[in-house]
Amino acid sequence: MKRVYLASPFFNDKEIEYLEQVEKILDEKGLKVFSPFRQTAASEVGSRQWSIETFMDDIKHIKWAEVVVGIYHGNYSDSGTAWELGYAYATDKPVISVHVGTNSNLMVHEGSHANITLEELKDYDFDRLPSSFYTGEML
Repeated sequence: MKRVYLASPFFNDKEIEYLEQVEKILDEKGLKVFSPFRQTAASEVGSRQWSIETFMDDIKHIKWAEVVVGIYHGNYSDSGTAWELGYAYATDKPVISVHVGTNSNLMVHEGSHANITLEELKDYDFDRLPSSFYTGEML
């Protein structure tokens, strides 16, 4: 069972809808998924302690993961998700970017092992991890 870190924004209904769709697909594939959206820190949200706990827990789970899947809404969609994907790349984790937006920042798609759509995720082989390039509008 492959360990997956799921990076994604979850600040509005649209982002949560995509997140839940991806969680369902990954679950149906039998993958062990860490989703920060599903985690709750013991400290008060917005406090310094909460910030530290959340950051350290995310780092721990990116290190734990064998692959990082990122839901990418396009250029400048979420700085936290972009940071997680960059950290994963820097630590030699394969990054699978699921593009749900209409464009992409080159730093995200060039740092990804595979660039796929939500529909392509359904058939993506997490054992073989085929690579693919982004072909849409680039910024």
